[in-house]
Amino acid sequence: MSREPLPDLDSLDRDALAALIFAQQEHLTAARAAQEEELRKLRAELDSHLATLALQSRELEARSEQIERLKLMVDKFRHMMFGRKSEKIVVQLEQMELQLEELEADQAEAESVADSVKPSAEAKPRGTRKPLPEHLPREVVTHSPANDGCPQCGGSLRQFGEDVSEQLEYIPENFRVIRHVRPKFACSGCDKVVEAPAPSRPIQRGLAGPGLLAHVLVSKYCSHLPLYRQSEIFARQGVEIERSTLASWVGAASDLLSPLVMALRRHAMSGMKLHADDTPIPVLAPGNGKTRTGRLWTYVRDDRPGGDETPPAVWFAYSEDRRGEHPRQHLTSFRGALQADAYAGFHHLYSGDIYEVACWAHARRKFHEIHAIHASPTTTEALARIAALYAIEEEIRGKPADLRLSIRQTRARPLIDELHNWMEKSLVSLSPKSETASAIRYALSRWRALTRYIGDGRLEIDNSAAERALRVVALGRKNYLFAGSDAGGDRAAAFYSLIGTAKLNGIDPELYLRTVLARIASHPVNRIDELLPWNLAAELDSATRAA
Repeated sequence: MSREPLPDLDSLDRDALAALIFAQQEHLTAARAAQEEELRKLRAELDSHLATLALQSRELEARSEQIERLKLMVDKFRHMMFGRKSEKIVVQLEQMELQLEELEADQAEAESVADSVKPSAEAKPRGTRKPLPEHLPREVVTHSPANDGCPQCGGSLRQFGEDVSEQLEYIPENFRVIRHVRPKFACSGCDKVVEAPAPSRPIQRGLAGPGLLAHVLVSKYCSHLPLYRQSEIFARQGVEIERSTLASWVGAASDLLSPLVMALRRHAMSGMKLHADDTPIPVLAPGNGKTRTGRLWTYVRDDRPGGDETPPAVWFAYSEDRRGEHPRQHLTSFRGALQADAYAGFHHLYSGDIYEVACWAHARRKFHEIHAIHASPTTTEALARIAALYAIEEEIRGKPADLRLSIRQTRARPLIDELHNWMEKSLVSLSPKSETASAIRYALSRWRALTRYIGDGRLEIDNSAAERALRVVALGRKNYLFAGSDAGGDRAAAFYSLIGTAKLNGIDPELYLRTVLARIASHPVNRIDELLPWNLAAELDSATRAA
């Protein structure tokens, strides 16, 4: 705060001097009040941060207690599994193993977030780490300073020691230990110690290399292998890694990759057309060991069938239920055509900036289900007429949007009009209570949305893109039974997004994640788009050919 120069005191009379002193006192009082207000705000902010940290600390302590309790119960059940195994005990044991995985991953993710805001000196102390197995091959990577001379005075360097750290890495089908060696040099002129900076690690102070971490993530979320099974597989290869350690890696990786998942979401939502669908996922309810039903939502941007070369992407989101508020929140930034099923939760979105495109696969399925049980001339003709529409789409898939529009108008439009007339006539002759009549009413009630694709070459005839994206969830349900918590559902959605998008772009998910995890810890967050799958495709393709 600037101050005006004081006048010559000798030139002032007593009243003027008193006025000047009073003004200075007023100025000091105002300045002191401003400082006290600023101090009050800083104290309030500090109290808020301390309260948040205390809450996080209590949550971590509660998780730790729950983890220890579950570990004891797992040991108890294992002890009971001598002789003939009880199927009920086996199921309970698998449920607890999975719940432990999710809790330990939750804890690792929370600790990763907490570590990012704490000074390194306050980092949580780690337990004693077992030495890496001696039988594993060692690969030595030496990190030397960038310059041959002292960065301080330019003098020559002489080596006097080195720092050595080891990292467990996984090269497909093989473990190996990467030994990072950083020679220490001392300047002959000024005695300054010069050493290359330590290489970036995916997980701060973590043992896992990017290849091993990528393998664990892809095995869990793509090959559907729970962590306790992976631990058993690693043990057979001579490397003992506790399930809890694997869970901590998964949790830390989830936090590390979250900016990349958000970039993926922004890309998916920036298109003019989006495929949407959802599927149930069992989630373990806390406290009683039973499951409740959560939802995984998928949103797919794929404009390649319309001749657009924009990279495809899929973004998954988890919610604890199926209320319509969830897609509303997911699609806050989206503007354009939404292709989905008849779920009522989407209906409130179809006004203004979002318009509905229905799915002919859903309409066809209703006829097919009836036909498979009791074929009739009506269901046979309905399926044949819809098949004719699909035959046209097969011919024009991948063609430019304007060409698709032209062909649809000349060939598909007459078939659509004939189908509509045939359905209305057939409905008159059917019993209103019959399943076939119900299938026809379903199609007629959604006719505008079902035929919208005819007038826009960028749109698709059905929502198969979203249904294909959800297959990974269906396969996973058969293997991991359920998600261990809501946080576990969020984590699964994030990794499904990254793995699914890599697949859509023809990229090996494990190679992609290995490359990203080797860089992302030190990569500028404002350039996170550089790590999206399509931006690494050429590099990964070259690496694959070179291998």
